[in-house]
This record gives sequence, structure tokens and C-alpha cells, in this order.
Amino acid sequence: MKINTDKRITNKINANKPNVIVTIPPYASFIREVAAHPVVSGLRLNTVMPVKESLEEVLDRLHSEVKHLDKKLWIDLKCRQLRVKGYWVPPFTEVEVSHDIKVNTPTKAYFSDGKEVATLVRVDGNKLIMLEGPKRVIGPGESVNIPDNSLKIDGYFTDVCKDYINAAKKIGIHDYMISFVEHTEDVKTMYELDPDANIVEKIESLKGLDYVNHYWNKGDDVVSGKSRLMAARGDLFVELRMPHHIIKATEDIIKKDPNAIVASRLLSSLTYSLEPSCADINEIDNLLRMGYRTFMLGDDICMDRDSVISALNVFYAISKSY
Repeated sequence: MKINTDKRITNKINANKPNVIVTIPPYASFIREVAAHPVVSGLRLNTVMPVKESLEEVLDRLHSEVKHLDKKLWIDLKCRQLRVKGYWVPPFTEVEVSHDIKVNTPTKAYFSDGKEVATLVRVDGNKLIMLEGPKRVIGPGESVNIPDNSLKIDGYFTDVCKDYINAAKKIGIHDYMISFVEHTEDVKTMYELDPDANIVEKIESLKGLDYVNHYWNKGDDVVSGKSRLMAARGDLFVELRMPHHIIKATEDIIKKDPNAIVASRLLSSLTYSLEPSCADINEIDNLLRMGYRTFMLGDDICMDRDSVISALNVFYAISKSY
């Protein structure tokens, strides 16, 4: 299946057809081209990415690429997602993360989207003391998953989150994705920081799934009916007890919110080829049959112009049948 990476396709978004939110590197040369693609409904700034301008300047610059197209710039706040602080060179037994935590030890800590595992034997505030670690340099911003029911993370919004919110409000942006939502209080706090917030709640853990199934959109006037869910499968897949549980988790989220977004682990074959795999095409079809219409492409295929344009053209080709 040959996917065109060069020809410009012109067509307007139809709400009933598949549409795509693209994670955009803040200094990519192809931002304008991606923003104008007919299946793109918005851009996502992953706030873990380093920026060389002030936050107001980078947000204003990226927002200018979409606002005249009537599309959104989503600011993805990391919140309680555990992220590595600094560089850690093997052999090492200690890694600092973004939050103070408590967890019963020994337990497992996962790196590289679950591909690498370490045994966590002790926690000291935000320091993870491990029996062994990944046999490579771990760098700032990498995510760490500790899928243990006893895990308690101190705080929700980080100082970086609050800096982005303040910068966004100054230039009139109110579209946010908030990570690892697990409680109604997480959403309430977002509205306290920006009462005009338009929120996507990223569901990325077992606690998040429990919140969706038992508490989401049930009678709280402060938050009911105001936000939108996301099946954020990058972390969610790692956090689940069994890999096949991702199917039910993804189904549960779209059943609760017919307007939900599905994100990450989409068209991953395009990281090594400009032709999508049969499995990737079938997965998109399955997600469409579940009811998903908005897809968010993750960092893995969005760093390169050809791979992201190929992905968008796949969605455009599929959209012709809807």
C-alpha cells in the first residue's frame, strides 16, 4: 500500500469522519504543512519538550499556525506523570523523578514504554533506589511507570504545569490535556487555575479507569459534562495488569464518552517504513468500529516530516469510506 508523502490534499474536516491531533515538535520545519492537512483538527504541544523561547512566545507562535484554520493548539500538561530529572549513567541504583512518592517495596519500575524493567527496593522522597536499572543512560523527561496499587504521588500540577497555564491565559489559550487523571479533584483544580479551561482528561492508569467507571460525569456540577476523555494508551498499556486488558479499557472509555480521543501506539510501523503495516491499518479500523473518531499521534512518529505526513494520509484514505 503506497502512501503519498508529497502531494497536497485539500478537503475540509467533517466531524463524522476520522480526525487527528498531531504532537508537534516546537521547532519543526513542517508545522505549517501539518496544521493545514485536512484531517488535522489540532496540534498538541508536549510540555516535556524543551523550548528556547519564553513560554508565552512559543505558545503564541504555535497558536498562530492553527487559529486562522479554526483548529486548536492543545497544551499537554504532565501533572502527576512520573518523569526522570537529570541524567543517570549506568551502573546506577538511584534515579530522581518529578514527584515525591510512596509505594510498598520491593516493586517494579518500568522505563521505555514498558520495554525495560527495574526492581525498586526503596523510595526516599523523589529518589528511586533500585536493585538494578536500565543498562543505558536515562535522560531528563523520560517517563517512569510504577503500576502498584500502593503508589501515592505527592501533588498533581507541577510548577511547570502552572507556568504553562499562566502563559496560556495571557495570550488567550484555554485548551489543555491533563495527564494521569484519577480523581474529580484533579479536574476541579484545573478549573480553579483556569475557569475557562477546555479540558481533555487523559486516562493512563488503573486508578484512572476506576475514576471513569465510577465517578466521571456523575452529578458534580463543577465538572459534569464539561470535559472530554482520552484513552492515552502509551502509559495505560504499561499500567494494566495484563496486556490484553487494553481492549476492554479502550472500550470502557468510549462507552463512557462517545466523544473520547484515542492516543498513542498508532501507526508505529511508520517509525521504520513509510508504508503502514497490515496490523496498524486493522487496528485503526477496529478503533473506528468501537466509535472513536479523534486520534492523537504520539511522539514516536511525529518527529519526522515524512512519517507524520504518511500517517495523516493513511487517515485521509480511510476517511473516504466514512
